[in-house]
Amino acid sequence: MHDYDTSERLASYADVLAGELPDTWTSTHLPADAKDDLTELADRIWDLDLVAASLAEHPLRHAAVLSRPDGAQLVLLDRHDERDGFLIAAVAPLALPDEAFRAVPEPNGIALADDPFLGAEQIAGDLLARYDSALAQVRHNALGGIQPSQPDRVVLTWQPDGSVATAPVDDRAGAILVAHGFVQDPQSGIYRLNNDDTRAQARALREIGPKLDALGIGTALQHPAGRTAPTSAPASMPPSPAGSRAPATRAR
Repeated sequence: MHDYDTSERLASYADVLAGELPDTWTSTHLPADAKDDLTELADRIWDLDLVAASLAEHPLRHAAVLSRPDGAQLVLLDRHDERDGFLIAAVAPLALPDEAFRAVPEPNGIALADDPFLGAEQIAGDLLARYDSALAQVRHNALGGIQPSQPDRVVLTWQPDGSVATAPVDDRAGAILVAHGFVQDPQSGIYRLNNDDTRAQARALREIGPKLDALGIGTALQHPAGRTAPTSAPASMPPSPAGSRAPATRAR
């Protein structure tokens, strides 16, 4: 089979997978001439087993990337054995420190049947569950000194650079934060409010409290040790004790 035919077959298979997997996925085909993208993708494949062994002998010449709105990605690649079908693996998130991956098991990839509908069932019943678990762990680890929020409380933490960061659980809370100047990192899920304008920052912090409260979501402002928050911070949002978290270890 010619390389062109193989590439088209892989792209078509990925398109079907994107429509059959749980939630919303889109498919992007990376052809052989997208060398830089393929090199970066190969470095991010989150696997130390089947797919890693295949890549060690067969460098990535083309691939299809399946993406979910929350930043999750899967990569579909050729299966270099005598069986039909493809390999699929998780893609590690960008912009997270190495420490976030410590002690998090690799969500190793799997071999898929030649039938994309059956392949979607294989992914949903195996790889996705392990990948989502690993993603949740590394994103939690990446919070660092940011105390996780709860469904009924958003914890805001002053950062050394004067910004305020938080990781809300509720999407409704996230919408309110964005409306008041917070910017979300799509990989870690952390929302940050910079301190370019301290008056605007203080005003935003005052205004989000009542709006979150109307949703039944409380707020708490956490002051890390060694830092004093500006006096303009809302008095209705007292500091809460920093949560403790065991140090992580990584093996990716």
